[in-house]
Amino acid sequence: MSQLGARSAAEAILTTPSDRYSAHDWLGTLEEVPLFEGLPKRHLLRVAKLARVRRFAPGSTLVRAGDAGKSFFVLLDGHAKVVRSSGRPRRLGMGDYFGEMALLDSTPRSADVIAEGEVLALTIGRAAFTKLLGAEPTLALVLLRTLAARLRATETSI
Repeated sequence: MSQLGARSAAEAILTTPSDRYSAHDWLGTLEEVPLFEGLPKRHLLRVAKLARVRRFAPGSTLVRAGDAGKSFFVLLDGHAKVVRSSGRPRRLGMGDYFGEMALLDSTPRSADVIAEGEVLALTIGRAAFTKLLGAEPTLALVLLRTLAARLRATETSI
């Protein structure tokens, strides 16, 4: 989970009466997600076209621990808390993201994420993302390189 510079996208959403946005609205937000680091603009635009905006009511559960990971989330506005079975809850705010690995597998969620107030989130579903990877092998190769670099960095820091 990390924080992005999503303030301008969220401000645009909150001041725009419609919930219909173009994929270009999300390019800057998605560029800052480490999983998508290094993607050419045309591939990032294809990913952005999969994005949907969802509103969550205060107290609602965005994801539940133990459920299969089916979506990736970027908080565009509002706050949520991450609650694990052990440890202290962690607060997420605008620009924070979680579930990027759910785009690649359906491993069970490790925590509940609960809206602390109204939350506006950008979501990308795994099924549509997997279909995109099948149609764009170059995109899959770039993601593999990114993941390999992240794994290598983790191994050298141990």
